[in-house]
Amino acid sequence: MNGIKYIQSKQQNWAKRQGFQLVGGTKPNRGEKNYVQDLSLNIFNNKLSAETQKCFDEGDGGETKDTATRLAKMKALHSSSALPVNVFQYWQEKDVSPILSACKLINKRPFNSNIQPNAVTFEQKFEISEDKKTFPRKPNLDVVIEHNNIVYAIESKFTEPYSKNIKGLSERYKTENSFWNGLTNLKKLASEISQNNSKFKYLDASQLIKHILGLKKQKGKTGFKLLYLWYDVVGMDGAEHRKEIEAFADIAKADRIHFRHITYQEVIINLSKNFYKGNEDYVDYLTDRYL
Repeated sequence: MNGIKYIQSKQQNWAKRQGFQLVGGTKPNRGEKNYVQDLSLNIFNNKLSAETQKCFDEGDGGETKDTATRLAKMKALHSSSALPVNVFQYWQEKDVSPILSACKLINKRPFNSNIQPNAVTFEQKFEISEDKKTFPRKPNLDVVIEHNNIVYAIESKFTEPYSKNIKGLSERYKTENSFWNGLTNLKKLASEISQNNSKFKYLDASQLIKHILGLKKQKGKTGFKLLYLWYDVVGMDGAEHRKEIEAFADIAKADRIHFRHITYQEVIINLSKNFYKGNEDYVDYLTDRYL
């Protein structure tokens, strides 16, 4: 079983346990039955917060609204946006130290117990260049958590590594010398995957490079850590994906970039082991659905 079928099967079994009636994503009810009819059924506690809704409304992915021909992307059981919302939205009005600890981004103790409202946002954009003509798009980061004046940027992956061809990096990035100060090894990698990519089959290294370039330009913060958070699968797809992540991590480390990687399964286990008390419903939901 390939990675995407593995994930879809697990999610369909979860929906069956909930008694949900699933539908196809293409109107009217066409395609494999992988979608809930009401977005609330796909979200922990059955709703998007006002802050989360605002983040997606301002994004460019069409995640929360139906179109004339298709259901909203976030209605899919295997939605790549519903997964991070279910894991991170819970912490918007709480101390974010536990979730950062579960992601291995900070040490378990001591915690800063100060609650920073809306410290967790989604689909945040970091500008790479002021040249809007050459670089018109700002890449979206799935989750951003600001804590103690540090930006924790999270690139989340669910089915994507197992279901699409990985594109190369546009030549225009490679030739912009100002981007690469202090990034000798990442610049070499950028050259290797521009214009065509034959190096990575599962990991979108081009996307990660663009995130690093955008995060390096941020102002008013003391630094950043970029986390690659992915859903692991059994078999060859999972093993090969992990090898590519580790290879990229070595390159980023050589340029002294704070790049981390961890699976969703590990994060949920860490939450259950260290932060279950007081968060029982949340952890039980994640465990039942994603482990």
